[in-house]
Amino acid sequence: MLVGGVGYLLTSLTEQPGVWKLTVSILVGGAALIVPLMTGFASRLASVEEALATHDSEMKELVVDSLARVNEVTELFELVDRSALPRDEVTRLVRSATTAGTVAPAIVQDFVRVEVMRLTALMENLGLEVVDREGEDHDWIMALTGCAALTIDATSTWADRDLWGSELGARYLRAQHDAIERGVRIRRLFIIEEPEHDTPELSQLRDDQQSIGIEVRVLALSGLSPIARITGIDDFIVFDESLSYEIGSDLRGVSARTVIDLRSHRVAHRVQQFRTLWEAGQ
Repeated sequence: MLVGGVGYLLTSLTEQPGVWKLTVSILVGGAALIVPLMTGFASRLASVEEALATHDSEMKELVVDSLARVNEVTELFELVDRSALPRDEVTRLVRSATTAGTVAPAIVQDFVRVEVMRLTALMENLGLEVVDREGEDHDWIMALTGCAALTIDATSTWADRDLWGSELGARYLRAQHDAIERGVRIRRLFIIEEPEHDTPELSQLRDDQQSIGIEVRVLALSGLSPIARITGIDDFIVFDESLSYEIGSDLRGVSARTVIDLRSHRVAHRVQQFRTLWEAGQ
């Protein structure tokens, strides 16, 4: 209103006709009202455009991320299809792990995470042909016995004598009996320090294992040549002449380290080492 009045006053000073005075007043007043509205509208329009641009950028990032995830999943399933792994079992593993890790208590979720990480590390290390872990892994030896298709050649120091009377030893022998039933040849070489260590207890153990089809011999280290003794002998098992399962002991004779070795030169060395020791046994 004030701006329109000023316009009317200016037209009066210039002695313009009344109609012009009124028209100019209306125009000036209207302009005074419209300009702030247009300025505000332009500002809001710029804000809307900026918001749309941000939203568009976020949508593009979401689409790109989603496509990347789809490509990753597709690639993973293609890898599974090209591998010897059953696709259904891999899918089952993923589904079970995600389900257990979602609805379970916190401690179970942490346990699932640790087990998945352990399995992942095992798979990665198998790809590198060497798996190493502290202590003796009973799950590995049982699983490998169940997977053997041709041969199992094993050394056993007398430090293992407590194993055979344990629940694990009984399960291990049952697994070996099952392997023999499906055609696997199993040889076990008991290693002692001196011939006099071939005790009645060891003789009974030898008879028990032979009764289920295991070929058994006993080797006294004192009878080996100096060269053979220099190489050092740890407990090891060669599965199908393709994989070496090795157990390292500490100074107390306690199993301190387990290695699964797939390297061809290492497996070939163990195959030859067992053959030499087996021929020296009785």
